[in-house]
Amino acid sequence: MIHLPGLPGTPHARLIPAEIADHARREAATLIDCGVDALLVENMHDRPYLRGSVGPEIVAAMTAAALAVRECTAAPCGVQVLAGANEAALAVALAAGLDFVRVEGFVFAHVADEGVLEGCAGPLLRARKAWDAEHIRIFTDIKKKHGAHAITADVSIAETAKAAAFFCSDGVIVSGVATGEPVDFEELEQVARAVDLPVLVGSGANPENASQLFQYADAIIVGSAFKEGGDWTAPLDRDRIRAFVECAKGGASSEAIRPPILPAEVRASEMPRPVPQTSDKRNALRWNDPV
Repeated sequence: MIHLPGLPGTPHARLIPAEIADHARREAATLIDCGVDALLVENMHDRPYLRGSVGPEIVAAMTAAALAVRECTAAPCGVQVLAGANEAALAVALAAGLDFVRVEGFVFAHVADEGVLEGCAGPLLRARKAWDAEHIRIFTDIKKKHGAHAITADVSIAETAKAAAFFCSDGVIVSGVATGEPVDFEELEQVARAVDLPVLVGSGANPENASQLFQYADAIIVGSAFKEGGDWTAPLDRDRIRAFVECAKGGASSEAIRPPILPAEVRASEMPRPVPQTSDKRNALRWNDPV
């Protein structure tokens, strides 16, 4: 996970876009050098977040940062734009040649820090089709962290995962209640048994629980555990990253994608083809041969 510094116009903005892009490039190089297999760019420092959309200045700055990351590695790269600015994320991914987006509020609705987020699957997948961007995978949070889910209390996390699959998600993400908080292992198991999609862990992974998570998870998204003191606001810590990667790779099966985040290598100049529905969830995370 690459947490970008505050972007232009946000309360914590301090850097110009070129400096933000340099920051992203340096973090990408560090993560790849320490054995991470894929990268996810996020505007974590833009708090408090806007709900559902962002301005053109955010899209522009994130595209510049994403391009800087894309240019320095052949590893799969993705983007998330908080909070729930999913079409903006898709636009950034398309412009920067990225491989996936992380999406919140894909199905159902919940009350987030920013207010009510409603299901976006219909408009988002129509945008992906219209923009000729179907090579970009959409990994979707379900019962997302930092949210109240009382309005769907009668819908289990397994049924939510099934709804995401029915609405053509490329993979589902299970997280804890907040950034850095571990997932409920029983919920992770329920989701893995409910759908024939890749299942990703979206928070709270660490060297101690990585091998357990890989009993049911196909990939792990890591942010806080890679930082000094496990604090998401702190700089990256090479020793922590290497220790995590060593533990995580020891816990994943030989058929799994290489942890901690995503799958096989692709060259930056090549775009992956969409992967069809398959009952082999781990192989579904692998990119096909380039077009």
